[in-house]
Amino acid sequence: MKLQTLLALCCLTLGLYSCQNQAGNTKAFTSLPEGVKFIDPSFIDSTVNPGDDFYQFAGGNWMKKNPIPASETRWGSFNLLEDFNKKALKGILEETSAKTGMKKGSPEQMVGDLYASGMDTAAIDKAGIHAIDESLNRIAAIQDVPGLVNEIAHMATMGMNPLFATYVGPDDKNVTNYILNMFQGGLGLPDRDYYLKNDPREKDIREKYLVHMATMLTLSGEPEADAKKHAATIMGIETALAKASMDRVAMRDPYKLYNKFTLAELSAKTPGLDWKSILNTMMISNQDTVLVAQPEFFAALASMLSKTPIEDWKIYLKWHTISQMAGFLSKDFDQEDFNFYGKIMRGQEEQKPRWKRVLGVVDGAVGEQLGKMYTDKYFTAEAKKRMLELVNNLQIAFESRIKQLDWMSDSTKTKALEKLHTFIKKIGYPDKWRDYTGLEIVRENYAKNVLASNVFDYKYNISKLGKPVDKTEWGMTPPTVNAYYNPAFNEIVFPAGILQYPFFDLSVDDAAIYGAIGAVIGHEMTHGFDDQGCQYAADGNLKNWWSAEDKKRFDEKTKMVKEQYDGYTILDGKHVNGALTLGENIADLGGVTIAYEAFKMTKQGKSNEKIDGFTPDQRYFLSWAQVWRQNIRDEEAAQRLVTDVHSPGSHRCNGPLSNFAPFYAAFNVKEGNKMYKPEAERAKVW
Repeated sequence: MKLQTLLALCCLTLGLYSCQNQAGNTKAFTSLPEGVKFIDPSFIDSTVNPGDDFYQFAGGNWMKKNPIPASETRWGSFNLLEDFNKKALKGILEETSAKTGMKKGSPEQMVGDLYASGMDTAAIDKAGIHAIDESLNRIAAIQDVPGLVNEIAHMATMGMNPLFATYVGPDDKNVTNYILNMFQGGLGLPDRDYYLKNDPREKDIREKYLVHMATMLTLSGEPEADAKKHAATIMGIETALAKASMDRVAMRDPYKLYNKFTLAELSAKTPGLDWKSILNTMMISNQDTVLVAQPEFFAALASMLSKTPIEDWKIYLKWHTISQMAGFLSKDFDQEDFNFYGKIMRGQEEQKPRWKRVLGVVDGAVGEQLGKMYTDKYFTAEAKKRMLELVNNLQIAFESRIKQLDWMSDSTKTKALEKLHTFIKKIGYPDKWRDYTGLEIVRENYAKNVLASNVFDYKYNISKLGKPVDKTEWGMTPPTVNAYYNPAFNEIVFPAGILQYPFFDLSVDDAAIYGAIGAVIGHEMTHGFDDQGCQYAADGNLKNWWSAEDKKRFDEKTKMVKEQYDGYTILDGKHVNGALTLGENIADLGGVTIAYEAFKMTKQGKSNEKIDGFTPDQRYFLSWAQVWRQNIRDEEAAQRLVTDVHSPGSHRCNGPLSNFAPFYAAFNVKEGNKMYKPEAERAKVW
């Protein structure tokens, strides 16, 4: 499910407020805490003209006064809310882990003992590398290619996925059926570009990656000279895999990723690999077809498996096992892993507190058990009811906009409205909680718990094969500060974690609410109609529902969005990738415009009554902008330009507004202002 979420879901953000009241105690907000304003005028930098840079105008003072904490790579409204939720969850975890005599297999025992095992650094340090001896010994025992392939398949069942990933999800062209999906992998750096580009940053990272690998292998007991030699071997294998990998822009095309093979056909395309035998080792039987996202990668992998020396592959598998498990091993491995992936790659100055890191593991392993404890304590029926009202109002506004489109024919409008009206709406938490029966969690062995959870998740995922597709499943846990659209289910999902300040509150005015959570709702709805989502029909299947003329006009409009964002830069001239970020940019534009239309249907939206000196329209746009406020480290920003399908925060704020006439009217934006665009150059899609 974790990989499926990454591949299939269109999310608001990849990052995540938790606040404290005056006494320092965490509490859920059904009304704002004393002294906090949903739209805070003190955040505004009045030295900036709103028509030149609304992002800086709306949040510049806040950004000046809120430097990035040493343990973070960026700091903004998402992080603040994430912090609130984590503090709330910490209280639950500490209370639960302190209990004694809990029934084995109960939610409290699993959650409490998993957290306790992760916090027991004395036991973790004592075990050291020996915590994964079983895995390393199996790798050391490999003697030939069949043994190598067998181990790769076995590692997949443990969630290690050293060379490729598998997951079970709905067949994109027949979404009532589950099918096994296979996806390229094998890289230790975040993207193929890090191996193939020769810009100074990428070359420097490659050199430091070699040092990091050698250091980790030395910690595992290898002589320093051998470790350096082995690091070069690993780099050679990963570079070859990178050359065979599909790039991120190409992977945004769902048709390019839809390649159905019988097992015999796939085996013929990948000489030396018997996929029926491999799947049997992976505990998968009675499957005659699979979906392979990148067939050419698997063909190249098959060739590499037969031509690369077995000893080189053993070094490679050893490295990836150590690297993937480093965060669950003794302090020396954990710290070196952070030194590279945290400090060098992302600019993070120090590790997050251990409790936060262990909390993340608990959320990943038994997230719905923890999530139920969280929502029982912090989420209210009133919040869910109000959120559903907002979703329904946005749906009405979106319907109105579709009906008024001057570029779409009536026949295509009918199909678009059908898709809009069949959205599944999930708010807060699942109606049916996941059953973790069979997962064994012990109090004294952290690494063992992590691997047990991986195996449990894997078996749970493959158990779906042959069963009806379960549309009640969620792709995020309830405390998550995010939201998503899932095209296969045609659903929009809003976890409880995001339904708090600065996105949501029961006590504030409509302008503030619609500019924040309203725009989030509109964002996720628009994902159903962005350049990817528009290729899925109302029933969730990947199939065309457009007339040729309408699709051509749609593509012309989205091309304007791509070109607009291609022109944006950060970090002294590094360009945003308009093709990579196109879906999110369309969703941001749709989110702010559709939410505005819904807001204008409210009593406040029809008035001109000021609050704190701002008109309703001005408050709407300020609410939108203050959500995106953040500071970010240069290293993190540079990595996200390569890997993130979302644009940088400043452009997520300003980009949509520069296309939107009501913003111009609200803040008197005129020709000569930096955000001004002539009418003909303003992108308008939905």
